[in-house]
Amino acid sequence: MIFEDIADFQASLPKARPLLGLDLGEKTIGIALSDRLLSVASPMETVRRRKFGLDAARLLEIAAAREVGGMILGLPRNMDGTEGPRCQSTRAFARNLARLTDLPIGFWDERLSTVAAERALLEADASRKRRAEVIDSVAASYILQGALDRLGHMKAEQR
Repeated sequence: MIFEDIADFQASLPKARPLLGLDLGEKTIGIALSDRLLSVASPMETVRRRKFGLDAARLLEIAAAREVGGMILGLPRNMDGTEGPRCQSTRAFARNLARLTDLPIGFWDERLSTVAAERALLEADASRKRRAEVIDSVAASYILQGALDRLGHMKAEQR
């Protein structure tokens, strides 16, 4: 099921299960994984995109192996907050994925996540080759961490 509102997404999550964060690019999908307490996101891997069926099968394979409780997809809004063709593509991917799984799917504004990931890798003195290999999964971890921080803040407000 797809959730537009992060509060509804949070309410649908099973207890003590990690989340996957996805950065959908044209050629790759960056994947990040949270811990079971939903506090820390870590880059996991980058999948080279092929056909939707193969991409979805790989994502669902990872989700099953890691006992994932939900997925956060980066929503690539324009800098003015509007949604363009890349957002439409991400929403279509989510709709198609939702037909194959019961896992809750949510969105998180990913503006500047790749810029932040690139900056972090530069500060870590990663080589150009290494940056190219991991940039998408690091961007996915920035997306997921933003959502985790919001979920944690909402949880604290509920107490």
